[in-house]
Amino acid sequence: MTVVGLDDTDSRTRGMCTTYVASRVARALRERGHGVERCLLVRLNPAVPYKTRGNAALAVHTDAPVAAALAVAREHVSDAAEVADDRTNPGVVVAPGDPGDVTDTVAEWARRALREDLDVADAVALADDAGFEREGWKSGRGQVGALAAVGAWRAFDDWTYEQISYRAPERWGTPRDVDDASVFAAADAAYPDVWDTVDRGEAEAVCVPHTPGPVLHAVRGDDPDACRAAADAIDAEPVHDARLFVTNQGTDAHLRDGEMGDLADGRGYRVRGAVASAPETREGGHVFVDLRDGEETLSCVAFEPTKRFRDRVRALRPGDDLTVCGEFTEGTLKLEKFRVHGLDVVERVVPDCPECGSRMESAGRSQGYRCRDCGTRRAEKDRRVVARDLAPGWYEVPPCARRHVAKPLVRGGFDAPTHPEG
Repeated sequence: MTVVGLDDTDSRTRGMCTTYVASRVARALRERGHGVERCLLVRLNPAVPYKTRGNAALAVHTDAPVAAALAVAREHVSDAAEVADDRTNPGVVVAPGDPGDVTDTVAEWARRALREDLDVADAVALADDAGFEREGWKSGRGQVGALAAVGAWRAFDDWTYEQISYRAPERWGTPRDVDDASVFAAADAAYPDVWDTVDRGEAEAVCVPHTPGPVLHAVRGDDPDACRAAADAIDAEPVHDARLFVTNQGTDAHLRDGEMGDLADGRGYRVRGAVASAPETREGGHVFVDLRDGEETLSCVAFEPTKRFRDRVRALRPGDDLTVCGEFTEGTLKLEKFRVHGLDVVERVVPDCPECGSRMESAGRSQGYRCRDCGTRRAEKDRRVVARDLAPGWYEVPPCARRHVAKPLVRGGFDAPTHPEG
């Protein structure tokens, strides 16, 4: 076996898609008589500053000899990569052997690539030390992700699927002709095996991109046959090509457990704490809330694009016990989901007079309360149970705002009740 890793062939402004380049590589290998066992779509750290939106690296698992695989990859990357974009710096890494037999060091590189910002010089050194073939264009930064894609099959054990349908090249950059009603019908028929195809709350076809690249639509799920069937059920312009990818999307592989006061910028965390202040909606519609753990505090934010998820955050109150998940940047955690462990359902209120029923008033600092009508005194406020708009369990951003690697609640496996937004 041989593993071909590819990364950084696309552009934020000029289009292209590294999945398309990988699909072309796989097709060319088969046309030249080589077998292709699978294609991987590996999402990397969503927090790195120079990524395109999805930050995906790709791997093709083939029986082609290393030299032949490298030649095909070099040909198609050279032809398709958007190297005119200053931010596009493609890389290819080709490794001999079974993809599950890479070294511990290479597998660890793949895990780190989801949680750190890695250096191309280190990727080059590691690839050379492992005896891999490689090539970089311009700065060659894509070799970081390409090496991660090589190590991914051994590094991760939770995999999902994405069926990507591509447009004819002459249609790239033009409006997509996709019937939204058929997208929603396909999504409803395949749910929950297929997820994040649509956002029902926002009436948005999430699987249809808005970028000028070659992707027509992309259907994600846990069942490969269901993904293919849902894609086939979408009424749209002719599909030029299609490919099923095995992927780490929807797995939360970017998250690690963290402690307040010990979080590093550009990494994803799960952090537990108690709500320390009432949520605050600020300019732009972003909702902020502070958590506390002992003497440490953590600012969390639900940005405006998370839409109705912000109402879940607004429903929090001081004393609620949470685990929050998201990317930590410049002192703030960007919320992707949170778990309510416990809710503060008791509030302290000025008491009513037990004798005459009138509302009591403060008798002065640290002097309790008194009834102005009959003179009765009480030492403390009353405790009253209040209804809450939240219940214990997990809450998530809606599909329209979900990061590719973030795990949707519908996939299950969570340690508490879930309240999915599918």
